[in-house]
Amino acid sequence: MLIKYFTLLHLMGLLTFLAGTSCFFMLLFSFHLAFARQGNVLLNRLLSVLFFSRFAQITILLLVRSDQLTIFSLCYKLFLPFYYTAPACFFLYINSFIHSRTRLRRFEWLHFIPSILAIIHVFPWQFLSIDWNDVAKQVIENRQLFMSERSGLFQSYLLTLGRPSLLLGYLSASWFIVLNSKSFRDKKADDPETNWLFFFLKAATFFQLLGFVPFLTKGADQGVFNFTFIIINCLFFLIILTFIIHRPKILYGYLLVAVKWNAKPEGSAEILSPAPLASKKAALPDDQLAEHSESMRKLMDGKKPYLKADFQIIDLAGELNIPVHKCSFIINNLIGKNFRDWINGYRVSFFIDRYTEKSDKMTIEAIAFESGFKSLGTFYNAFKKETGLMPTSYFSQKTASEAPIFLE
Repeated sequence: MLIKYFTLLHLMGLLTFLAGTSCFFMLLFSFHLAFARQGNVLLNRLLSVLFFSRFAQITILLLVRSDQLTIFSLCYKLFLPFYYTAPACFFLYINSFIHSRTRLRRFEWLHFIPSILAIIHVFPWQFLSIDWNDVAKQVIENRQLFMSERSGLFQSYLLTLGRPSLLLGYLSASWFIVLNSKSFRDKKADDPETNWLFFFLKAATFFQLLGFVPFLTKGADQGVFNFTFIIINCLFFLIILTFIIHRPKILYGYLLVAVKWNAKPEGSAEILSPAPLASKKAALPDDQLAEHSESMRKLMDGKKPYLKADFQIIDLAGELNIPVHKCSFIINNLIGKNFRDWINGYRVSFFIDRYTEKSDKMTIEAIAFESGFKSLGTFYNAFKKETGLMPTSYFSQKTASEAPIFLE
């Protein structure tokens, strides 16, 4: 019996150490991504909220286990809104990642209404009397997901129904948009973006569904359950760690830096093949060059990869399965443009068609981002370079030229 007691004591000590270490790294990732200026800032911020939410959950658990109820009540009020922000951020991260968006659309801000309600819930209303000892017990028993004790303005059953519904709803929606995304279905299995997205989605799904285990095991022996719960968490943690070690692009490309490995800073010139390589490619047969050029045209007209803001020449070469320097030579010599101007030409053409259809429903800014441009400055420069006019002048002249002429 004594041996069993000391074994359990060591196990709980190990759990506290792992939880504290996880807590530290979650906070580190969260702050790093929140202030990162590289890559897609929107994705950085959304992922930062997810890490901070996980940090908050672990911190609350550690505070309860250490009997720090005064600090626990303050932290619970501070962190609860993040619990209701995280599911929306999870979905928006997946959706924005797939469509290479750099900012949220107007209607997407409605996803944060539950967060606002959570802030109202934890506001220190003077007429409320809350027993934080009972709330702390609920945290231990139900892992913070199914709360039967009142912790704020709204009744507990609203939280019991609300948060699980948000988790399951956003989780289902995230899987739906990933499995129905044609751009990701067409990518190769070893593509870094595909690997990261499915790794992130599977890991998040596991931990979110794990939160429902206490509800499904109501009445089970808590000692056995806690031991099993600890083992499952530790095993999955080791699996994730092993996966990341063997794929460092995930760690350094998304969790620490959150940029594409092959992406270049916005506004930088595209690095094309050097002159010696271009000269060498001039010796290629004309029919081969024409074949590659036609393949490039079909790809751009069919899949429209230029709608992705981070599309690079290396991505083009990967899609066509031909060397980068061949792509560069064809664009420079047969088409007569550099890669960036060539891509932006397609984007401007797409913008003109889209604006004609949706100018009464969407702003120029929204259509420009939908066309694959990263910023308005890049869009306006590209538009003027292609048409010789700014968008307003261009469409004014186009409208005037298409107006009917009445003869007397």
